[in-house]
Amino acid sequence: MDRHVIDYADARNMMVDGQVRPNRVYDRRLLDAMRHLPRERFLPPQLAARAYADEDVPLGGGRVLMAPMVIARLIQLAAVRTGERALAVGCGTGYGAALLAACGAQVTALEQDEALLTIARTALAGIGGVTLVGGRLRDGWAEGAPYDLLFVEGAADEVPAALIAQIRSPGGRMVGVLRASDHVSHAGIGEPAAGGLSFRPAFDCATPVLPALRRQPGFVF
Repeated sequence: MDRHVIDYADARNMMVDGQVRPNRVYDRRLLDAMRHLPRERFLPPQLAARAYADEDVPLGGGRVLMAPMVIARLIQLAAVRTGERALAVGCGTGYGAALLAACGAQVTALEQDEALLTIARTALAGIGGVTLVGGRLRDGWAEGAPYDLLFVEGAADEVPAALIAQIRSPGGRMVGVLRASDHVSHAGIGEPAAGGLSFRPAFDCATPVLPALRRQPGFVF
């Protein structure tokens, strides 16, 4: 379909009313942001026509722009309070970070893929409340720590200790998707605890694992 004939404003409303609201997303700030934020800006031009499909959009290198319903449910689960400091890990092209900012967070958006960073710099131009930074996802962004919210934009086999250490304790939380097995992943909320992260599943969620957050192989003699 020729992207030039798409009514993107109409597509945004259809996305919210047909995909997001029916899946128990009710945060008015988030719904309003999804109706107005041009999701197509966060994709390469050749993929813009897929911006409002009910599916992940592949970005290459094992990365995706998460399906609208998935990113919406995760952000609602985060229950952002105005003025909170958030670290968006694996922000990709910046769509999730922009939604978090629209909900009132001050967002540090971390990405390590240079191609995705290039798209994000353009897509986030003029959007307040987001600082885009480049660096290894496993290392987080200690310069801005501690964070009230650690938001992981994709599934993870494990949450590295360096990231957990950057969550405000007490009172901070992590929201993301942890893979329990090859076929089962759970979205939920985690809090720093002795020995790592105390994680409470909230709903099943099939989203690809961030390559940088795959389980690290153990040392083999």
